[in-house]
Amino acid sequence: MGTAVVWEGNIGSDPEYRKIQKGNNEPRHLLRLNVYFDRSIRLADGSYEDRGGFWANVEWWHQDAESYSSLFQKGMRVLVDGVAVMDRWKDANGLEQAALKLEASRVAILPHRLVSVELGQRSGNGQARQSTAPQPAPAAPTSDDFDDDIPC
Repeated sequence: MGTAVVWEGNIGSDPEYRKIQKGNNEPRHLLRLNVYFDRSIRLADGSYEDRGGFWANVEWWHQDAESYSSLFQKGMRVLVDGVAVMDRWKDANGLEQAALKLEASRVAILPHRLVSVELGQRSGNGQARQSTAPQPAPAAPTSDDFDDDIPC
């Protein structure tokens, strides 16, 4: 049994995808990520202070794990929802080892440092969207007066 968590962090290495076949059953798809979960605190002056963090292995059993393995990249910011457990094993010398592991139920890409997003064709139902060139993001409002946006 583990502890339910939702943590935000950065992928520390390229994802690892594995297709695991057991007998005649459908194969299971596993995506492994190594993520650094930081503890940055925003200070009164707007700067951030690093209060330490930790590395954890993330295992995500998902039918689309292979597709996600090519989407996720080292350095990408992600939000991981799952269960934290201690993974225990004996090393080659017979010594007990332990590491924190997250058994993810969801992994979401956060938009930090993203330059663009491209959508491919939809799979499954035969319908496809036509690809269009990336459009620039709309300009941000120039003032903080948003009263016009509030309905009366």
